[in-house]
Amino acid sequence: MRRWREADREPFAALNADPEVMRYFPAPLDRAASDALLDRIEDLFLRQGFGLWALEVSATGEFIGFTGLNPMPGGVPGAGGMEVGWRLARGAWHQGYASEAAAAAAGVAFRGAGLAELWSMTAVANEPSQAVMRRLGMTLHAHFDHPKVAAGHPLRPHVVYHLPRPGAVAQPAHELAGVPAPGARMCPRVAPPIAGRDQGAFRAPIVGNTRRSCDDQRFLRT
Repeated sequence: MRRWREADREPFAALNADPEVMRYFPAPLDRAASDALLDRIEDLFLRQGFGLWALEVSATGEFIGFTGLNPMPGGVPGAGGMEVGWRLARGAWHQGYASEAAAAAAGVAFRGAGLAELWSMTAVANEPSQAVMRRLGMTLHAHFDHPKVAAGHPLRPHVVYHLPRPGAVAQPAHELAGVPAPGARMCPRVAPPIAGRDQGAFRAPIVGNTRRSCDDQRFLRT
């Protein structure tokens, strides 16, 4: 998990244009929309100190997608809270990367940013992502119709999962407002861009010796 680089734009655009990767999103993204999404991701880092990190394979340096933390949008259960999400290229599916990276992002949320809870949502049909949520220890919180998906669209029915910080009673989402409380300790590895290859990098060890299998695909809602 690391900060984004200019060189990531091309493979990120290819990922976002892949109909299979985007099958649980209303439509793939063209290059302009993909670049605009990356710009919003970087802007969020500057504003809150953490966000959606680029993912690369440590052994090869290959870019494979993103995972991280993003504010929940309005009009959904958990609005105002923080979502853990991911999106991986097809070549990175079935290798456990989504589960591994999402667990690392949850660690930043709870131990670094001091958040009291996390949310994650997806289309009801997206069982692979729901499997990742369950592996994180999240539990099903609600079914709902996504307000930004047209009525009658097969992706409109959604589910949202919830995870309180271990050992803590989660605050309501509207009290969290999607950002750490004033004075909360920030993870020192999550920082604004600096010069160098691994700017803002966060590398977490694999827990255990087995990678779980899943389709490892999510989408960011704005």
